[in-house]
Amino acid sequence: MILGFQIGFLTIGWKDILDIFLVTLLLVQVYKLMKGSMAIKVFIGFLLIYLVYLVIDALQMELLSTILGQFMGVGILAVIILFQQEIRKFFLLIGQTNFFEEGKFLHKFFFWTPDDGENQRENIIQIIEAIKLLVATNTGAIIVLSQNSPLKFHAASGDAIDSLISKRLLVAIFNKYSPLHDGAVIIYKGRIVAARCILPVTEREISAQYGLRHRAALGIAEVSDAFVIVVSEETSEISVMQSSENTHNISIQKLRNRMNKYFHEPKESKKKAGGEK
Repeated sequence: MILGFQIGFLTIGWKDILDIFLVTLLLVQVYKLMKGSMAIKVFIGFLLIYLVYLVIDALQMELLSTILGQFMGVGILAVIILFQQEIRKFFLLIGQTNFFEEGKFLHKFFFWTPDDGENQRENIIQIIEAIKLLVATNTGAIIVLSQNSPLKFHAASGDAIDSLISKRLLVAIFNKYSPLHDGAVIIYKGRIVAARCILPVTEREISAQYGLRHRAALGIAEVSDAFVIVVSEETSEISVMQSSENTHNISIQKLRNRMNKYFHEPKESKKKAGGEK
């Protein structure tokens, strides 16, 4: 081993540094791929059990170490069974992605996107104007806005759009005669990622007056940080779903205020909110 440096009794070599760096990249990529789905909660739970096992084994607690050791022995098989869908999509993504295309290596690993703060106001205006037209024409719609997760698994269930946000495009997608209207539109960081997307349906009890569109909106809000807007086809009411909470029959002005808060909170208000919570 080529000596890099030493910290106390630990000898750190350059191979160790490279090993840690590559493992970090792998974990970041896996986390980003699973973020926005229920799989991330299972993965975190499994990881915590494994860390507990390492601590117990280091402390030489024989009984607990034996029990958890038996559990970890079948861990690989359990991971394959629990994450078979995610593993399949992970390998498909690797096979279809050129990591070095157009210098987008860091983008592929960290889903880095330039700051689009200057365009947020225009994006909100386009979405609000589209919702006004949808309400006026009794057209049902479900729009998923996400700031921190691309919701890749859910976007992959629909048709890729990859377009700037446009009032006319949103209205055209949800037109009753459009082949893309039956499903959700996912918007990530100022771009329409996909349409006709299938979302997870909540298992919570909700009022019978709300149908599958509202259940799907609440379902995606429960498993992600998404801000979801629903326009009812029957009543033209606007509903907002966020963090397993739902607000029905909201006005356009209140919707605008909620959207402004959602888009600006991660950058300006999150630190303050963290202290309050």
